[in-house]
Amino acid sequence: MPANLTYLGVELARPRVAFFELSSCEGCQLQLLNNEATLLDFLSLVEVVRFREGMTEAGDDYAVAFVEGSVTRADQELQLAEIRKKAKVMVAFGSCACFGGVNQLKNRFSDQEWVKREVYGDFHVDTQLARPISDVVKVDLMIYGCPVKKEEVERIVTDLLLGKAINHPKYPVCMECKANENICLFDLGEPCLGPVTRAGCDAWCPSNRMGCWGCRGPADAANIPQMARIMAEHGFSTETLLDRLECFGGFAAHVEEIRKKG
Repeated sequence: MPANLTYLGVELARPRVAFFELSSCEGCQLQLLNNEATLLDFLSLVEVVRFREGMTEAGDDYAVAFVEGSVTRADQELQLAEIRKKAKVMVAFGSCACFGGVNQLKNRFSDQEWVKREVYGDFHVDTQLARPISDVVKVDLMIYGCPVKKEEVERIVTDLLLGKAINHPKYPVCMECKANENICLFDLGEPCLGPVTRAGCDAWCPSNRMGCWGCRGPADAANIPQMARIMAEHGFSTETLLDRLECFGGFAAHVEEIRKKG
């Protein structure tokens, strides 16, 4: 790795970064390790001091903290507070960290003790409602997706190094789907949240003939009533719409509004 990075002749610092995981599958971190083609170039941008999936060293001197996973235990709240004290930039890394992710599906059950008994029996488990990390600490940046899109992570990290503003797409996944010249999945009999979900994944799922489940959360000015009408016009029930909107937690406010209307 080069000792000094430059951009247009200007020397750039390599920030010290650390990766942490809370309640998650750790798939977002794995995405980075899977990026063999550009992994060395990515690592040349930063100095990784902690990354349990990829190294045995575990330093505590870092400027940027990438946190994957949702908060489901009291000790994780304390861990997050310590990370926040040390990090200049706190990044919510993936849908679990941003919205609660798949973990927050358990929040739909009013009796959490019943949930624990059904899943773990008599074995004691310290678990609470699943929450995004922003419920506990201040988050400076969110990187959406389940898992994250590795190319997007590289772009965002590069922009951070260059001091550029981090701008997520304001338009929905449908725009990327059309740009990729995909056949609309509704025409193939598949429900899809592409019309209301924030773009940035290059229509990853629809391009592989899988309807979008909204892992990136709502696009700006997402028109949920129109989404409901599109679903109904193609023969899908309100429950089908709610199943998708509820999956990752990003549409929680919209789900609550739909349920209130009955």
